[in-house]
Amino acid sequence: MSNRELDAAGIPDALMRQSYLACKELNRSYGKTYYLATLLLPPGKRPYVHALYGLARYADEIVDDMELDASPAQRAELLAAFSDRFFADVAVGSSDDRIIRAVVDTIRRWDIPVDHFRAFFRSMEMDLTVSRYQTYEDLYTYVYGSAAVIGLQMVPILEPTDPAAYDKACQLGVAFQLANFIRDVGEDYARGRVYLPMSELEAFGVGEAELAGHRVDDRMRAALDFQIRRVEDLQRNAEAGIGMLHPSSRDCIDAARILYCGIAEQVRTIDYQVFTTRATVSTARRLSVALPAWRRARAARRRYGPGNVHGITDASAEGR
Repeated sequence: MSNRELDAAGIPDALMRQSYLACKELNRSYGKTYYLATLLLPPGKRPYVHALYGLARYADEIVDDMELDASPAQRAELLAAFSDRFFADVAVGSSDDRIIRAVVDTIRRWDIPVDHFRAFFRSMEMDLTVSRYQTYEDLYTYVYGSAAVIGLQMVPILEPTDPAAYDKACQLGVAFQLANFIRDVGEDYARGRVYLPMSELEAFGVGEAELAGHRVDDRMRAALDFQIRRVEDLQRNAEAGIGMLHPSSRDCIDAARILYCGIAEQVRTIDYQVFTTRATVSTARRLSVALPAWRRARAARRRYGPGNVHGITDASAEGR
């Protein structure tokens, strides 16, 4: 993160700047597509989005990092300790943790409801105890906290012009998560989890035996295509929400929509071979989306300005 971005965001404190830099590094290292889309935002808004991603990634690593030598019970203890510290620090408005510090600052500046973070940590806890979801409604309980609330956290930073933007952001977050679940069927199964509704898979004749046998036949193709069409429906419904954001924020979210949901389409391209091939959006495709979006985003900033890049500040927040 450049000094220009931190300056534009109104973050002068050296320790706070280091915290935002640590969050940015997590975003750049793990969230390739997400990071690319973030660069389309006005410089002064990028640090706050990095902070939100940093928290989500840090918690996810506690749950899923394969290099962490810890049992599920130990992971649960680590997650609980991190969650307790996070909410305690939010309550007092400051933190000594290098990741939490930036997130607390972001929450205060943008008045982000803390309940969104409670839902997020509940879903992270579910990852340690739940390996199957029988219905879409069951899965949605998890997805709401793991993905939908990430969109809801971001909306204040993107400056909505219509309250309906929150519902659209929720739908888009769910679409992103489902696209990842479809792509990662093989990887998730290897970790002992299935993130597609079992009742819907079984409706197409796909059960535990087919998953365990890595069997991709017409039944599996139909089951996966059903989920891909759900992603397509969600993103179509959510697309109108992009126009409800500040003009300087729209191209970031639209690029993310195209690239993330494009993962699901790539599963079709690889003939649904999710057990042996990882569906990816090519670098050429990313650039073909990102470069025109970057030009549009710059034009929008010139015409409409960057919007509010400091968030909601009060006397206690001044000068941080």
